[in-house]
Amino acid sequence: MAREFTRNMFIMLVSIMVGVIVITFFVGDIMNRSKMDTLTEQHNVEISDINSRNENFTNYYLQGAVKMDSAREVREVANYYFDFALFWFNNALANQSKNLTKQCIDNCTNAMQKYLGSHENFGKSKPYFINARNYTNNSRYLEVLGYYIGFAGAGQNITMLRYNASDYLRRAAENLSFGNMENVTLLMENFTVIEQAYEEAQQQYQEYRYQIDGYIFFSTIREIPDQ
Repeated sequence: MAREFTRNMFIMLVSIMVGVIVITFFVGDIMNRSKMDTLTEQHNVEISDINSRNENFTNYYLQGAVKMDSAREVREVANYYFDFALFWFNNALANQSKNLTKQCIDNCTNAMQKYLGSHENFGKSKPYFINARNYTNNSRYLEVLGYYIGFAGAGQNITMLRYNASDYLRRAAENLSFGNMENVTLLMENFTVIEQAYEEAQQQYQEYRYQIDGYIFFSTIREIPDQ
């Protein structure tokens, strides 16, 4: 009887141990699965965040680049009108021709309109590049975005200077058509001062342009650690 009792106790103890092991296994399995689910969820969130940052970076950069390209193209058209305006003014001054002053005035008016449009587009491009900086930690991207921001500011500066120069030239042409040479002289002195400021400002503009046009910086991965 004692031996049977001992055997039963042994069987019971073994059963309990097996039960504990099984329960421990299942608990461990559940915990591991839960941990894996948590890690998977975190991984998915991180991937989603990276994708979102990449999309936002690209979106802001491209919108800024489109505005900036438009500003540069419109500025070239404005320069075309400005050069013709100056050509017609010099010819009108040499020949004292009212017909030629009208050509100058018309070209100045067109140049002012284009310079103003270019100035506005340079200004509109800047916030996009500023916002793009919030979606990258890559020093190369931050560097080139700084060039774009500086370029936009320089573009605003030179287009406004040329707008003012065109205005002085237009007014000088108007006074020339009236034969008011004293006002023509004063206005052309102001024109010369503005043009000198423009030449200085254009140097900074060109420096930014060379940096941007010659900078190869795009990578398929935005978020990479700095070396």
